[in-house]
This record gives sequence, structure tokens and C-alpha cells, in this order.
Amino acid sequence: MAQPGIAREHLAGVGDLARAIIDEVGKAFIGSPAVAEALLTALVARGHVLIEGIPGVAKTTLVKAFAQTLSMSFRRVQFTPDLLPSDITGTYILDMRTNTFVLREGPIFTNVLLGDEINRAPAKTQSALLEAMQEAQVTIEGETRALTAPFIVLATQNPIEQEGTYPLPEAQVDRFLIKLKMSYPDGPDEKRMLSTYDRPPPGVRPVISSQDVLRMQALAQEVFVAEELVDYILGLVQYTRGHARVYLGASPRAGLALLHACKALALIRGRDYALPDDVRTLAPLVLSHRILMTPDAELEGATGVAVIAEALGKVAYKTPRR
Repeated sequence: MAQPGIAREHLAGVGDLARAIIDEVGKAFIGSPAVAEALLTALVARGHVLIEGIPGVAKTTLVKAFAQTLSMSFRRVQFTPDLLPSDITGTYILDMRTNTFVLREGPIFTNVLLGDEINRAPAKTQSALLEAMQEAQVTIEGETRALTAPFIVLATQNPIEQEGTYPLPEAQVDRFLIKLKMSYPDGPDEKRMLSTYDRPPPGVRPVISSQDVLRMQALAQEVFVAEELVDYILGLVQYTRGHARVYLGASPRAGLALLHACKALALIRGRDYALPDDVRTLAPLVLSHRILMTPDAELEGATGVAVIAEALGKVAYKTPRR
């Protein structure tokens, strides 16, 4: 296929970096390489990731390993019920030497922010992330300050425990480009964990800098998406809106999110064009958490994941005519 604008050497370079990142994450995180690929996809697509799983499945280990591959600033926030918004964004304090108020920056002023157990914080504190995630800026006592690019929030939450938790509102869940659900590891992976638990994990080396990430983000915008693929994404989104068991289907923002994610995934796989397989890979990760089921469907255990699986089975990709 003709290159619409990305040089082959740039594509090869991005592909090499992506493979190096996934390999480095695999040194510390025992699991599917697709998980690390999803995190990188969100970073290149300028999105954020919500990682959901029961305690002890290495959610924090995954994020830390991924952050170590990036030569960028990294901060971690352990969310608790008594956490205040100012604990995230920062606050102005009086400098006795100059008799003026100066900003003490919060952990939000970083490139990679790990929000551990985000559903333990009350809604007011959770909302402190909304502006940062959507606009890459924060407002502190009326003053707006831009965050340093690139910026990504990697949040974890425990779906089982209910006591002392505050479920994320739909508006905030929608700000996450990708939602990863981590379950128990496969038998061979868990055996490897048990066999190596008493050995220090291999060091994870930094692979790319912030400038590399910014270049990859810019290149992702140049990835070609055929009109037929846009129609395919639109068909999936519209299918969720007409589903009998869905109360609220995927929004136009969900379709845009899927499109951007497909461009990013194509790029890190060394292509300057998106494929239907990119859509099929990412649709469950990008669309499922943006769907609200009807009360009856929820009582019966129906989920957005099942709706997307059904959509992928029924909505056909129409190949272009030659």
C-alpha cells in the first residue's frame, strides 16, 4: 500500500520502540504482552487507562513497569476516603521569606500519574482529575495552569470491595480511553510467579523520552483510515444505541476515541494505515465501559462487553469495491 505521508524509516523506528517497551514491561510483569500494548496505545492516542481487577493481580506492578520504560516524570497517588482535591492539584501556601503566596504543586504535575484505587476517593476528589484528563490543565483557586505534555493517567480500581468506596461517575469513566479488566493469571504465568517470587525482578530500563512520545503522537494523526473503516466504527457505535438491553449506547466521543486508538495501534504495529482487525482488537477495550445497561439487564448480569462482542459478530465490515 502506498505511504500516505509517514516515511518507512519512521514506521520501522516506532515499531522497534514499541516492541522494546513491551519486552521491558515483560521483565517485571508476568502476563499477556497485549496488556502493555494497550497501555502504549493509550499513551500514543493521548488517552488514559482505567485498570480494574481484584487485589493481587499485579495492577500496580504493571503500571510501575510501564512507567519505568518512559524517561518521564512519574508520580503515584494512593487514593483514600479522606483525600482532598488539593492533595491532587496542589494549593497555594504563604512563603514567609517573600510574604507572598506560592503554589505547592500536587502530584498531578507530572507526565505519568498512577491513581491507585481511584474508587476509594470521594466524588469531589475524583472530579479533580476531570479537567486534567480532558483538557490537560488544572484550575487552582481561579488560576489555570497547563500540564506538561505528554500526560497520562493510569488508574486502578477494585470492583469487588464495596465498603469505603465511591463508584466512578459515568462522566469520569468516559474520560478513560481504555478500560482493562485484569483477572487471575493463566496457569503457566502463575507458576512462573511462584517460581520467581524470591528473586529480585530484572531491572526495567527506560526506552523512550517524552520527545519520542510527542513525535509518536504526532505521527499517529497521519495514519490513514479508509472511509469503509470509518463506516465500520460507526456501525458498531450505532448498534449499541439500538440494542434492546442497552439504556445508553456509545456516544460520538466513543466513536472518536475508537478511531484515535486504532490509529495509535496501527502506528505502534508499524503501519501507516488502520485495519478492521485494529477495530476488533480495541472495540471491547474502548467501547464497553461507555455503555449503560438497562436495570433488568444489569440484574441478569449482562455487560457492555457482551454487547460489543455481539456487535462485532453482527456488524460486517464492507470491503471497498475495486
